[in-house]
Amino acid sequence: MRIKMNRLWASLLALIMAVSLAGCDDTSIVSATPEPTPMVTATPEPEPIEPPATAKPAPEETSTPKPEVAVVTEFDINSIPAYSGMQYVIVNDNVPYFTDSDMTTEVFESYSPLDEYGRCGIAYANICAELMPTEDRESISDVTPSGWDNNPYDFVDGGYVYNRCHLIGFQLAGENANELNLITGTRSMNVDGMLPYENMVADYVQETNNHVLYRVTPIYEGANLVASGVLMEAKSIEDEGNGVEFCVYCYNVEPGVEIDYATGANWASGNAPSSEQATQPTESAVSSADTSTTETVQTHEYVLNTNTMKFHYPDCHSVKQMSDKNRQDVEATRDELIARGYEPCGNCNP
Repeated sequence: MRIKMNRLWASLLALIMAVSLAGCDDTSIVSATPEPTPMVTATPEPEPIEPPATAKPAPEETSTPKPEVAVVTEFDINSIPAYSGMQYVIVNDNVPYFTDSDMTTEVFESYSPLDEYGRCGIAYANICAELMPTEDRESISDVTPSGWDNNPYDFVDGGYVYNRCHLIGFQLAGENANELNLITGTRSMNVDGMLPYENMVADYVQETNNHVLYRVTPIYEGANLVASGVLMEAKSIEDEGNGVEFCVYCYNVEPGVEIDYATGANWASGNAPSSEQATQPTESAVSSADTSTTETVQTHEYVLNTNTMKFHYPDCHSVKQMSDKNRQDVEATRDELIARGYEPCGNCNP
């Protein structure tokens, strides 16, 4: 009996040990600790570094630039006939070399810088009431244009061969001693060549308050210090040239005076009139004067501008632009109107 009990306990003990060993060797249960998932710590992107504040550049000027003073390449001095006594000659059928893009009512005036010889270049402006002078003319005697070698001649109107000629007349733009606007010009070119056209432009602007595109180009041959002449161009803007339009070349010559255009030196030519000839009336002039005293002076129809104190022929372009309040139609003689303080129009030359 005791032996059976011992066997029973032995068997029970063996069973318990077998179960324990089986539990230790069972590989179906994996207790391996999983590898730790690496922690991804996202590095924050650096904030963009703004550049240090700098002062903003000053805004560009928005004002419209002055038109460039373009060279009139179409003009050829060789196409100009030799001087024959007339102070100016019409060029290009009297049509200026402006382009459509030049036509503007913008107010401007522009003068070329002096070149390497000290000579003036092109002067260009849009003539209008805003540019015209409001003060008296000042002295310009301190300006010495290129080629200025002035000499007196008793047969020349004004006594001297040269004037300081404004490219753009004082009455148009109010320029006084502007060295970029003054050239050495003969008395005849200044008074008989350029002035009538300046008057034409001035009269038109004063009567209409319109704009006139205006350009004067001194024409030099080679390195000459004195211009051979000037090319004058003008065109009224608002009426597309119906009021004023011209393109002329004015000769820089003085009858009776020879000029060395390279230097400005000058001397009386062989056919220069003597002082007595210059001051004494000719036989034909005396005859004409005697005849005029016996003839009846004829009156004519004129149109007065009571604002500008100019008188015109009725068919003058300026009359068409004249304000009614300034217009007065009269029948009178030329001398009567001049005696009343009126001046003849520089356009129609009554």
